[in-house]
Amino acid sequence: MEQVFDWTFESTEPERVDRFLSLENEDWSRTQIQEWIKSGNIEVNGNKIKPNYKLQENDCIVLKVPPPQELHIAPEKMNLDIVFEDQDVVVVNKPRGLVVHPAPGHYTGTLVNGLLAHCQDLSGINGVLRPGIVHRIDMDTSGLLMVAKNDRAHASLAEQLKAHTVSRMYVGIVHGDIQHEKGTIEAPIGRDPVLRKQMAVVATGKPAVTHFRVLERFGEFTLVELKLETGRTHQIRVHMKYIGHPLAGDPKYGPSKTLEIKGQALHAKVLGFDHPRTGERIHFEAPLPRDMETEIERLRR
Repeated sequence: MEQVFDWTFESTEPERVDRFLSLENEDWSRTQIQEWIKSGNIEVNGNKIKPNYKLQENDCIVLKVPPPQELHIAPEKMNLDIVFEDQDVVVVNKPRGLVVHPAPGHYTGTLVNGLLAHCQDLSGINGVLRPGIVHRIDMDTSGLLMVAKNDRAHASLAEQLKAHTVSRMYVGIVHGDIQHEKGTIEAPIGRDPVLRKQMAVVATGKPAVTHFRVLERFGEFTLVELKLETGRTHQIRVHMKYIGHPLAGDPKYGPSKTLEIKGQALHAKVLGFDHPRTGERIHFEAPLPRDMETEIERLRR
């Protein structure tokens, strides 16, 4: 089914339409956007445009994304850490550095490729590129992810996420010594108006709530437990930067000099939800990855 998106360009600085849209959604490449422009799927102020069109303040952009083509995402055998599996759900402990699902121009080496080799029966609600994927975690965040094996399970898990009844607890290492033992960060998150590839706390953003609790202090760093009440893009990373304690190793939101970890020191440790078939509450925990354990031991010394 065709999807329709619309925006009003609010900047006073002109910007190419293909660049603007590629920053609005990281799954859309500029090449793909240019193809949509040529095929008439993108209009500005009701008119067809050229790929090099520069947006002006108050321009109205409408994008009609055509239904996904039948693509073959190849199964790839991977050594997946499967924590739980039955006829409805797979819970996997994703390693740091693994992308969750394919995107245009990048169809291999993702968790989805590995899952298709592990089990062919994944839900189709999210289309050919994201079979079974109900939610995702960033490439350089490790930890627990639930995957739906059929559409009924997918609908149930998605509804639980929407109702904020899924338990998600992360453990992270942040810069600085957090003064409070625990707290709640409630600040709306949206696209950064200047750094368009990043998210930020902005007045026009979507509501976002993160709860934190200090687990251990190391002077220049703090080990924290983080619980999500909402699930915005880069939520924990943005919120911790917002309060002045960015995640160690975060390439987007943290300082360049940090711990010996490739990517942010963040791990999705706990996941709990109601089983989509039985209604039973199920709960899972995944130990910290070796690189985080090593850094914590080093900081203790």
